[in-house]
Amino acid sequence: MLSALAAELKQNKPFESLEVEAVLSIARTAAIFEHQAAQALKPYNLSLSQYNVLRILRGAGPDGLCRNDVGSRLITQVPDVTRLLDRMEEAGLISRERGSNDRRFVTTRITRKGLDLVGKIDKPITDLHQQQLGHVSRKTLRVLIDALAEVRAKPDFAAEPLRRGKP
Repeated sequence: MLSALAAELKQNKPFESLEVEAVLSIARTAAIFEHQAAQALKPYNLSLSQYNVLRILRGAGPDGLCRNDVGSRLITQVPDVTRLLDRMEEAGLISRERGSNDRRFVTTRITRKGLDLVGKIDKPITDLHQQQLGHVSRKTLRVLIDALAEVRAKPDFAAEPLRRGKP
């Protein structure tokens, strides 16, 4: 019998392994969630990465963060954090200030406009998450969270290069 994912993808044979099915299931779910979040952010003219930056900087408080700290905290890594921050600064959502002692150090902070915008978005995003996962029991959500943490806990998980098979 085929799995729910195989049926959803209209695949007529089983996956080659549980690992393959798990990775594809995670990727499929993430893609659906990302698309829904992007649609929810569209009326606010924000990308997922921009929304993530606003949340990161709101959490950092008045001290702000340097570009590298912002980049390392992003959920989805972006190739050019500087350009992302440039666009957000042009929109008035963030401000950047060079350090007086070390001119190379630039502190990024959320502006009042950015705080107001992210504040408006909080409820629609919370409602979206409720729609996405509200039907799942608390116990199952905890198991899911813990299982994904276990996957990521492998030493050097994010930095480990892929082992290439023989062609």
